[in-house]
Amino acid sequence: MTLVSTTAGTLIREWRQRRRLSQLELANRAEVSARHLSWIETGRSRPTSTMVMRLCDQLEVPLREQNQVLLAAGHAPAHPERALGDPSMAEANRALEAILVAHHPYPALVVDRRWDLVAANDAAYALLAGVDADLLEPPVNVIRLSIHPRGLGGRIANLDEWRAHLAERLHREHAATGDPFLAELYGEVVAGGIAPVDSPALVVPLQLRTEGGEVLSFISTTTVFGTPREVTLSELAIEAFYPADERTRRLLG
Repeated sequence: MTLVSTTAGTLIREWRQRRRLSQLELANRAEVSARHLSWIETGRSRPTSTMVMRLCDQLEVPLREQNQVLLAAGHAPAHPERALGDPSMAEANRALEAILVAHHPYPALVVDRRWDLVAANDAAYALLAGVDADLLEPPVNVIRLSIHPRGLGGRIANLDEWRAHLAERLHREHAATGDPFLAELYGEVVAGGIAPVDSPALVVPLQLRTEGGEVLSFISTTTVFGTPREVTLSELAIEAFYPADERTRRLLG
């Protein structure tokens, strides 16, 4: 969601509609009058920073977009944004590294909100053996890498099922963040075709062929920082993969 001649009221209305709330519903949740909310949305009233934060909290607006609404209302951003290399991020980096190392011998990686690769452990990099070198030039987008035929797409045994899983997840994440880049990624995933998959599995596995012809089957979990107050940390996710069967556990163990 960009801020080109966009008022705070317009952004708040867009987020309210994205969350499928009426003005009355949002007003009740934020404990303000529906009339005052209407004036904010139409630009008749300029919201205070406190009001912006209250409305954003009820709308579950991500930290980056909260800053955008605050700027549009003429207020300073409330949430700092720092590079991971900033000295103030040292402890967060140590936490990420500890999780990645501890997860060995199973693959784990860190991605940002747009699914660009931030870090990975040796087990994850080992699975990329044989991938075209040009696809590994930074920034490496994990979604594109996983569906590209010269990336992992040509080695994923259940590609139709995995592609459907990625499409569903990107759809949810775009609905949550409003990031147009996620909509673009979603379009690329569904462009390859989404076939209905009838599977008895409780979770969608990633079934990946190795260079040696073995098929490794993984289930995955997603870990995020709890109660982040900084934009970069709020957008990081650790994708950790675990063996989905005993054969995979034996091969990696």
